[in-house]
Amino acid sequence: MADILGKPMILHVYERARQCARLSAVFLATDDDRIRLVAQKWGVPVVMTRTAHPSGTDRVMEAAAKLNLPTDSVIVNIQGDEPALEPAMLTQLVRPFSSADVQVTTLARKINAADVGNPDLVKVVFTEDGRALYFSRSPIPHQHEDTKNHYYGHIGIYALRMKVLEKFVTLDQSRLEIIERLEQLRLLENNIAIHIVMTDYHTCSVDRPGDIETVSKIISGKTRVKGQIK
Repeated sequence: MADILGKPMILHVYERARQCARLSAVFLATDDDRIRLVAQKWGVPVVMTRTAHPSGTDRVMEAAAKLNLPTDSVIVNIQGDEPALEPAMLTQLVRPFSSADVQVTTLARKINAADVGNPDLVKVVFTEDGRALYFSRSPIPHQHEDTKNHYYGHIGIYALRMKVLEKFVTLDQSRLEIIERLEQLRLLENNIAIHIVMTDYHTCSVDRPGDIETVSKIISGKTRVKGQIK
């Protein structure tokens, strides 16, 4: 609900998501009446959910069930702390679902080696055909004397088929999920493939109060968002 350029943060996220023509509808899922009231004031449709959810994906599943979404739906999970979201990223995210084999997608981008030590920036390694092998807050892969940059940062936006969402909530929190505090590892540990979509776009999430100034400059156009690092 932080104020960013005269609007609550969640409104920026909603408005940017609505700019993606591939999304048929956008809803805010929350368990907090304060958030509900702010959202409704700005005309954002809200789905109220239970408080006790171990992850955001579990909350999304409850919202999808309450909305009675068709079993062939593709659900996009967008975090409420992404006010600088680029709508084109969502188009990239859902494009692979033209293949029936794709069950889950998420985004990644090339990052500077200097950034890999930041635990808030999740790293990902993946196969040649784009299937995620592992996500970690630690630097992966380890590099010796190779001067090439092999680091990719994960962008925490997901798209999942409804049947995968239904399966996800039946699974216990996994060992690595708990250790890393990364819910997507629950999928990998249960042999559910995650397809990595590379993007040149760079979003900036609000993890700390100081990030508000950064995203304000991005939204207002005073700061250029860096693209992919070569």
